Amino acid sequence: MRFSRRTFDDFTIRHLMVWGAMLGLHPAPVTAQRTAATSAGSGQSSTTPIIIAHRGASAYRPEHTLEAYALAVAMGADFIEPDLVSTRDGVLVARHENEIGGTTDVAEKFPSRKRQALIDGDTVTGWFTEDFTLAELRTLRARERLPFRSHAHDGRYVIPTFTEVLALADSLGRRRGRPVGVYPETKHPSHFRSIGLPLEEPLLTALRARGLDQRDAPVFIQSFEEGNLRALRPQTRVRLIRLTDRAADITPDALRTIATYADGVGVSTRLLVPPAPGAAPTTVVRDAHTARLLVHAWTLRPEPQFLAPRYQGSPEAEVRELVALGVDGLFSDAPDILARALARRIRPDPRPNIVFLLLDDVRYDDLVDHPFAELPNLRRLMAEGASFRRAFTSAPLCSPSRAV
Repeated sequence: MRFSRRTFDDFTIRHLMVWGAMLGLHPAPVTAQRTAATSAGSGQSSTTPIIIAHRGASAYRPEHTLEAYALAVAMGADFIEPDLVSTRDGVLVARHENEIGGTTDVAEKFPSRKRQALIDGDTVTGWFTEDFTLAELRTLRARERLPFRSHAHDGRYVIPTFTEVLALADSLGRRRGRPVGVYPETKHPSHFRSIGLPLEEPLLTALRARGLDQRDAPVFIQSFEEGNLRALRPQTRVRLIRLTDRAADITPDALRTIATYADGVGVSTRLLVPPAPGAAPTTVVRDAHTARLLVHAWTLRPEPQFLAPRYQGSPEAEVRELVALGVDGLFSDAPDILARALARRIRPDPRPNIVFLLLDDVRYDDLVDHPFAELPNLRRLMAEGASFRRAFTSAPLCSPSRAV
């Protein structure tokens, strides 16, 4: 079989199911994806909080990579969280900050691009996504930013676009038979708008292209900037979450104000439960629910560098306390720990590692040395003339105990 470029220009997301079947995958019916996202967070308070993979399974893989997101889903995450920044040519990509010196190998590949920038009033030195085209960012590879986490996967994974994150979530959701939610954060939206690279328009365009601009879609949009969310409110039906780590933002009066433009609050765990042993939890969850707001707590991390002393080295104890308070969602770098603490059953997936293919104008020669190209089915398809933007695989979809 030969493939023309026109074939790939006309390629749409629904055809991914066909390719999945060719590669030995068995996606669930589309109706399973469009089911009201009860298991992925319906926007209503629940006794079982949703699991939000903070930057993917970032305790085990370099953050904001497709591999980290796919591993998180295998570990039981309901939602994956891409932080969004813009490239010079206006493409949204997943990075925690627009400064990428600590999370990529940009210093070695583009040493002359280092500069100072004023970001939301702070002077920052480094390398910034807005100085690079998408093609240039594609030459970079992600790396772990924290010294005490594994660096075994440094230099292996590319920076994904938001479109690719959405496609991954769609594919993995079909594969497991229930939606994989997406929880994007607009990073420094005022800064990006000030330099002519607004985040809001391409974000909403990407969601609408996949029919996700709905209130019951498995999507939340989050931001620390009140103005950003107020601007988004009349433009979208997607649920909006106001992020904060300031006590002044979560008084009863402040919460009632937030409820006029957002559907929930994303709150630092330290504002819900003081870190000291024996300290009483605050009333923030109760007050937010009174204001008809969801409460999503961030960020649960298993390492002693992050875990509050009150939990005596047990990350599961932190989960249990927050669940007892009635939170509606939990952000975590280690979604497998949340799944275990919530007594969720995670089944190993024996099927092949390939999740999906996105086709584009990239020649076989550009991909032949990619670590994923060793898979026989992929090599056969490329040899027949297919061109691939990337061939994405998940980390081995196995039980959490083996995945780490």
